[in-house]
Amino acid sequence: MKIEFCSLSSGSSGNATYISAGNTRILIDAGLSGKTVIASLNSIGVLPESLNAILVTHEHIDHIKGVGILSRKFHIPVYANENTWVGMTRIVGEIPIGMRRIFQTDQDFYVDDLAVMPIAIQHDSAEPVSFRVYAGSRSVAVATDMGIMSKQVINQLAGVDLLLLESNHDIEMLRQNIRYSEALKRRILGNRGHLSNDSCSIALMALYETGVKHALLGHLSNDNNTPELAMYAVSAALAEHGLKPGSDIFLEMTWRDRPSGFYTLE
Repeated sequence: MKIEFCSLSSGSSGNATYISAGNTRILIDAGLSGKTVIASLNSIGVLPESLNAILVTHEHIDHIKGVGILSRKFHIPVYANENTWVGMTRIVGEIPIGMRRIFQTDQDFYVDDLAVMPIAIQHDSAEPVSFRVYAGSRSVAVATDMGIMSKQVINQLAGVDLLLLESNHDIEMLRQNIRYSEALKRRILGNRGHLSNDSCSIALMALYETGVKHALLGHLSNDNNTPELAMYAVSAALAEHGLKPGSDIFLEMTWRDRPSGFYTLE
């Protein structure tokens, strides 16, 4: 069964990822306005009313802004763990009866044709997860918003066919940013913060050893990174360790203001 993947938006200002297989279509997060998500879906030829589910990674606004309106308008079930539901209810508002679904972190579940693995990660939210989604023998994953990538997470992402991985910030840009308080800098750099370009590179090297050959860099900070810097830093780090981007491993970007590439895995 083929699986389709498209990052509709990835960045500190809003996140949403489209995945489909067979007759099943889902979003991972909907952190933009409902109007923006609808326009992004339309731009890749997907009707929002055809969605089978919205899966929520955690309750920060850049991941849930459009969840409530989309669920209410199109009667889309919303999946989140119990602690995330507690944290996001005030923001997303009332979800229609029967549309509220609760999963257990680290316990696989199904959304029709798709099998979903919610992976526990470290971030400054109630009970954050990444998602690995399977269709037959193929799988894709969204792994952002984590301060570190543990060995357990690497094991759970081992061999994934396509990975959207956080490359949030350049450490020196962040440290030199006079608009950010020292407390905010410590939060971003901490174990419950975000992966830097350097830590993204280290994670990719470990994941390559498990068979990961295609990664999309995502969730870039608008203030402390640029697409060009992230791509250069990660590519250079991999090359220093004997991996050739474009040959051994393929790297591409996601964008904060528009859908990225549309990928089909057969």
